[in-house]
Amino acid sequence: MRYISTRGQAPALNFEDVLLAGLASDGGLYVPENLPRFTQEEIASWAGLPYHELAFRVMRPFVTGSIPDADFKKILEETYGVFSHNAVAPLRQLNGNEWVLELFHGPTLAFKDFALQLLGRLLDYVLEKRGERVVIVGATSGDTGSAAIEGCKHCENVDIFILHPHNRVSEVQRRQMTTIFGENIHNIAIEGNFDDCQEMVKASFADQSFLKGTRLVAVNSINWARIMAQIVYYFHAALQLGGPARSVSFSVPTGNFGDIFAGYLARNMGLPINQLIVATNRNDILHRFMSGNQYVKETLHATLSPSMDIMVSSNFERLLFDLHGRNGVAIAGLMDTFKQGGGFSVEQERWTEARKLFDSLAVDDAQTCETIAEVFEQTGELLDPHTAIGVKAARECRRSLDIPMVILGTAHPVKFPEAVEKAGVGKALELPAHLSDLFERDERCTVLPNDLKAVQAFVSQHGNRGKPL
Repeated sequence: MRYISTRGQAPALNFEDVLLAGLASDGGLYVPENLPRFTQEEIASWAGLPYHELAFRVMRPFVTGSIPDADFKKILEETYGVFSHNAVAPLRQLNGNEWVLELFHGPTLAFKDFALQLLGRLLDYVLEKRGERVVIVGATSGDTGSAAIEGCKHCENVDIFILHPHNRVSEVQRRQMTTIFGENIHNIAIEGNFDDCQEMVKASFADQSFLKGTRLVAVNSINWARIMAQIVYYFHAALQLGGPARSVSFSVPTGNFGDIFAGYLARNMGLPINQLIVATNRNDILHRFMSGNQYVKETLHATLSPSMDIMVSSNFERLLFDLHGRNGVAIAGLMDTFKQGGGFSVEQERWTEARKLFDSLAVDDAQTCETIAEVFEQTGELLDPHTAIGVKAARECRRSLDIPMVILGTAHPVKFPEAVEKAGVGKALELPAHLSDLFERDERCTVLPNDLKAVQAFVSQHGNRGKPL
């Protein structure tokens, strides 16, 4: 399997090199040169498989030539063996033909565990084989950071630096990052917003001279391995509901477009998906594109669903690449236009093509709380604010009541007590046993100004397990 850049100028790489590269050298994102496609008979034969075995069958083509089957199977069994539910991603019924896919049974109670528990193990495997050491610099709007730290904390050949916006993540999200100590773990609170953090990460990849020869690796969803791991649970959900003999629709809470892009890929790999709904909050750049062909950067607003408080959706470039016939020159031009002017539209026929599969809805905080309260009253199920947005979007945008609708349940509600409290649901939220003492644990975090040079100097000084790089 070879991987190419969405901007067409970077060399094609194998899986190992893509894992370590993250962002392509031309500023683009890596995608498979050719997507594997499964027959309906092949997909049907996977019904009833344990999650790690299904994951092996779905992901195997992406790592062929880089990881032997036996090693990959072992990595996957270890990855999903740490989840607290035997089904790994159980489905819970809300309504007649409406389901929540619970993706929060991993160590950090969020869907990011599916990819980042795997990513940490893949990095350990590849770096050990190569005898290399790397530095991770990642940005988080809340959940990626804790999942990345949890996934990489035991990696012998990794130093990890996670940037989060100071005072803009929930307390549980922050503490899940700042209470994990290790010589190789560094939490940085940036006096800015998530997009500031993400820009610093991108700038650091573009010029890595501050690392003095050490390689930088991405854990954000620009890393192909993140997307690859998320494809699996679309197959898992569909197989539980009669797929591939019947189509399934999905509503996906998304800010960076990575999670829903994985669903788009699952469909292109042969899974019958009827509809993909982009569910987002007040920071609605994706909704504005899907509903009106306007991809324009606007002011960022803090909301009750902070993991989607994003102005620019990094992974959207991967969809644009396909919509433009995989023309890297065209994508490079679009991204330049966006960088210079803050927005663009695409040709009508390309937008129309996207709308054949995608619908979207932006949901404000008041509607989010209303949905949390409504679902709790009707079913006794308590939703986190991101999942509630997915439910609201599913009910507003659904094309067919005959086709099962699956909402991705992206986080445990205990991570967002403010939203639950504002919804007026009067249910005590208890942390799972392994996090029961979270609020008593010591924290370690460094607050830095919104300044790239200050961040890079900190990384350079504290890398290599506390020894300057």
